[in-house]
Amino acid sequence: MKDRVSIDLKDGVADVRLIRADKMNALDPAMFEGILEAGAQLSAMEGLRCVVLSGEGRGFCAGLDMGSFAAMKEKGDGVPGVRDLTTRTHGIANRPQQCAWQWRTLPVPVIAAVHGVALGGGFQIMLGADMRYATADARFSVMEIKWGLVPDLAGSQLMRHLAREDVVRELTYTGRVFDGEEAQRLGFVTRVVADPRAAAFETAREIAGKSPDAIRAAKRILNGAVAVDAATGLMAESVEQQKLIGSPNQLEAVMSNLQKRAANYKD
Repeated sequence: MKDRVSIDLKDGVADVRLIRADKMNALDPAMFEGILEAGAQLSAMEGLRCVVLSGEGRGFCAGLDMGSFAAMKEKGDGVPGVRDLTTRTHGIANRPQQCAWQWRTLPVPVIAAVHGVALGGGFQIMLGADMRYATADARFSVMEIKWGLVPDLAGSQLMRHLAREDVVRELTYTGRVFDGEEAQRLGFVTRVVADPRAAAFETAREIAGKSPDAIRAAKRILNGAVAVDAATGLMAESVEQQKLIGSPNQLEAVMSNLQKRAANYKD
């Protein structure tokens, strides 16, 4: 993992970076493995409150490394150990899908900071984040059709909750490239900013200052809301709220506000 993905935790915020800058952080077998290992480490990390996900160098992620195409038939999208993509290795996902889906299932919020390019698999990995900040000139594409493929890093399930169905179909069928301004209009980008990393860390630090119990409960509710009926969703709100009311961190939230001081939350 160390030569593909780095993690630095400070004050509850994990700075997660794709560090294959010489290849614009393209997805080769080692990068897939590095991303999966990073997700596993973050899931078990004590004191984690929020994650900022970004890429070093000239872009976020240029998608599948061209050198990986030769390995596709044997290893399924070039990921070691994947010969049958229908095999579920991580709950409802296979190994390639988990590289994007894990950001959705991570219990804390994830903010993707995107510059340069987020193409193909890189675009799908970005979509797994809770929020996405990007530069106006960043370039995006559902590029798999160029290679005679379909988006298979959870892209179909992530895109459909962010943009209209006809928009998702057009981008998937054509593979056309679009910029950060259009990505925001379509629903794929949360904010267009000059410095996505700086903006992402500003938001992450704000989130890290809130009750971790409430933030994690909110993410569970919001994750569930996209796939359930109204009755189930309303019950999920009630269940989570009932667990929070009167809990130590909830009381600390009230007292710190009443006493006009910084909160001291416990993990």
